Amino acid sequence: MPDLRDAAMSSKAWPFEEARRILKRYEKKPPEKGYVLFETGYGPSGLPHIGTFGEVARTTMIRRAFELISDIPTRLICFSDDMDGMRKVPENVPNQALLQANLQRPLTVVPDPFEQYESFGHHNNAMLRRFLDTFGFQYDFYSASEFYASGQFDEILLRCAEKYDELMAIMLKSLRDERAATYSIFLPIHPETGRVLYVPIKHVDAANGTITFDDDDGVEYTLPVTGGKVKLQWKPDFGARWAALGVDFEMYGKDHSTNTPIYDGICRALGVRAPEHFTYELFLDDSGQKISKSKGNGLSIDEWLTYAASESLSYFMYQKPKTAKRLWWDVIPKAVDEYHQQLRAYPDQTPEQKLNNPVWHIHGGNVPESKMLVPFSMLLNLASAAGAEDKDAMWGFIKRYAPDASPKDNPDMDAAAGYAVRYYNDFVKPTKKFRAPTEQEKVAMQDLATRLRAHDGAADDDALQTIVFAVGKDHGFENLREWFKALYEVLLGQSQGPRFGGFIALYGVDETVTLIENGINGTL
Repeated sequence: MPDLRDAAMSSKAWPFEEARRILKRYEKKPPEKGYVLFETGYGPSGLPHIGTFGEVARTTMIRRAFELISDIPTRLICFSDDMDGMRKVPENVPNQALLQANLQRPLTVVPDPFEQYESFGHHNNAMLRRFLDTFGFQYDFYSASEFYASGQFDEILLRCAEKYDELMAIMLKSLRDERAATYSIFLPIHPETGRVLYVPIKHVDAANGTITFDDDDGVEYTLPVTGGKVKLQWKPDFGARWAALGVDFEMYGKDHSTNTPIYDGICRALGVRAPEHFTYELFLDDSGQKISKSKGNGLSIDEWLTYAASESLSYFMYQKPKTAKRLWWDVIPKAVDEYHQQLRAYPDQTPEQKLNNPVWHIHGGNVPESKMLVPFSMLLNLASAAGAEDKDAMWGFIKRYAPDASPKDNPDMDAAAGYAVRYYNDFVKPTKKFRAPTEQEKVAMQDLATRLRAHDGAADDDALQTIVFAVGKDHGFENLREWFKALYEVLLGQSQGPRFGGFIALYGVDETVTLIENGINGTL
């Protein structure tokens, strides 16, 4: 541990860089509350998406890094802004008319369109918690509706009433004149309709902790700011929540970055030091658009987990958080293979290298051994060539390639075989497009088949790859990439593929010869 802690203090891995910034907050004295508080926020206006998971995963990585360099206890809160009024109906949920009739009501009052939970907010909160629990995150879940209604937010709301003019001055600087004319940091909940009202506030009585306003019909009401009768607009709510909880760190997407001075200003005006922040770049769908809860574009967590293990998603989240990343189906195989490459490298690395390895951050230092004997990309091509419909068919080939392997002893491999079959059938098979070989390619492939039939040496990856290379050179392929591309397009129906010698070793020499003959004859 001392060696790792020393290495962590100089590590360039981004979680350690952030952890050292947080530690610097308390270089003079530890926090009065007794722990460092990490927070992630979530707006349950739609089904949780991978970006939401990413905030918790990345914050957890920073938390683990902090726990290595400091003995100060930590907590992680996942805070759901479920008291927000539903402004629009998400496109990817049922019972649209039901939701339309409940616009502007708090999400924990809107009926659940899936008819499974007390409200739409409760449904989305349950989904979020299930996702987070799947990954084993350690966190405390807070609901804004419960927080407001239970009085836990009363003290900060009364302080907001006292500091109303100061807080309004911070907000009005960022608003256009038309918006500023009717803006208030307070949003009353209509006592009869239950809707969140965006109306001007006529009077704030700090002494009594009340606000007075006219509703949309011109009826005047006076409500206490406490007890869940009133909520804060989302930007003031951000900073006020930091102040109420004593948050030390929160990350959020680039689209929030321009609001950081507002969040910080609100928090400071309420008498509390603003937390450290980390702004990450956004996730994009296949067309380069930002993924959205309301649109349902991009991948969901469930969709990723249908085709790969959870650790591969954590690996994807670790990589370059300040770079915008395309999040689509085709990133999954690459993430799986790179994750296992890092697992295999970890045992032989120095302490410094281990702390820079993504798997340390994914597993909090308790890094498992990779049992993946075959790359996921290779399994996809095996599934393609063999037309595999289940993982048992895959194991017939895997056992020949690695006789000592078994589903029990190689659970990574067993799970990956099932994922590969599913991924192949859903994404690869529908897009396969075989072509006929050119005359040069045909002659070369016939030669390859002949050499493979005559091969009586070791049927390992390197020996077989040497044969494939030799054939390409002997038949005049100046750029051997064109030779391998031809093999992929003629034999596998795709423009990219595996290290071909490894594929032959896995699929089998005789089977590959048959595959070549079928490719030449156009019968694949």
